Amino acid sequence: MNPESTFLIALGQALATMALYGEGHPARERALAVSFEQLLALTSSNQCVEYSFLGREAVVGNRVMHEMGTWDWGAKLAAAQIERIEIDADVTREAYEQFIDELYGQLAGRCVDTAEARFLVRPPIRFGRLAVRSGEEAERSDIGDLGPRPGEDGDGVAAVALSLAEEIAAVRWVHDEVERSGRVPMSEAETVVRSLATAMHQNERMLVPLLQLKEYDQYTTTHACNVAVLSMALAERLGLAPAEVRAIGIAGMLHDLGKIMIPRELLIKPGRFTDEERQVVQRHPVEGAKMIMARERGLGLAAVVAYEHHVYLNGGGYPSMRFPRACHFASRIVHVCDIYDALCTNRPYRQAWEPAQTLAYLIEQAGRELDPEIVKAFCDMIGEAQVQRMVLETDPVAAELPAAAPLVQPAR
Repeated sequence: MNPESTFLIALGQALATMALYGEGHPARERALAVSFEQLLALTSSNQCVEYSFLGREAVVGNRVMHEMGTWDWGAKLAAAQIERIEIDADVTREAYEQFIDELYGQLAGRCVDTAEARFLVRPPIRFGRLAVRSGEEAERSDIGDLGPRPGEDGDGVAAVALSLAEEIAAVRWVHDEVERSGRVPMSEAETVVRSLATAMHQNERMLVPLLQLKEYDQYTTTHACNVAVLSMALAERLGLAPAEVRAIGIAGMLHDLGKIMIPRELLIKPGRFTDEERQVVQRHPVEGAKMIMARERGLGLAAVVAYEHHVYLNGGGYPSMRFPRACHFASRIVHVCDIYDALCTNRPYRQAWEPAQTLAYLIEQAGRELDPEIVKAFCDMIGEAQVQRMVLETDPVAAELPAAAPLVQPAR
């Protein structure tokens, strides 16, 4: 077994022993010693070990640890709002024991709420929820700017707002690149989000440019752009910083990435799904999260959102959680925006809902499927922003698929 897996198994055994024996018990001390020895063996060849826990998946670096499929502690850690653990090579026994104590306390519900703290920093060990803004993003000050790119003037921004055909083509290319190579092209995704953000901020009053085709809504591109725009606008409304807003925009753009794994004939089916077909479609959050986590660093938040964007506030939806927990704040933002755009656009099996009807549905679902505070902020934003839905002609080069058939009523 590889050192990454060996350490996780030893970590789980140490935590289990702590639940059985009090401080100073020989069995407890022995389990701590073994797990620390495994950690030293692991860090001897790694400057920093990075684990992420997403539902039932454990990830080390950017590799999904399929060999840990039966390791329950990953799901338990995620349920306790511990989505990431980072351990530096200079870790000491004292720091490790403090970390284990805090980790066990978090699992037992005795530590701070990391939904608020986001990340607990105890050098050389850090753990907690995946942050909206990663450390790498914080160092790259150029990507936090939501203003015009170099060489763009007011006319250029206006052109982006009036026709986002370039962004449509770019998102289509991103999806095709993932399907072709399994690689998420991060720089291109950031460029698209930056262009969308530029379009939103051309006037004092926020513009929310939403896209649609003349005949059918392009699910893999138009919906992705719209959810990115709505998510950024809502994140701003909720007071998040520019870099955090952009990170949520990227997550919104990639939230349905797993649908590239669904057979084309199933995506374009106009009628209801069979039970077997529904199970295939409902795998897309898991598949999308796996693709993002396994192929690209720096997209942990996008992977969480891809995994959680169909999970209800009351625990329903999909995928089902073995250990029920609250979804990430970013996932709850994207969930609202995803439903709104899906209901407000034409589908092969129904006409688009009117915005007022859609907002009424969101309000009805507040407190059950959706976060009521986020729903309220979204409704206020739609009422105050300049929402502009622009009709685009079908792209003759990159033909798109119609949206998937409904899973439940109302379809979305």
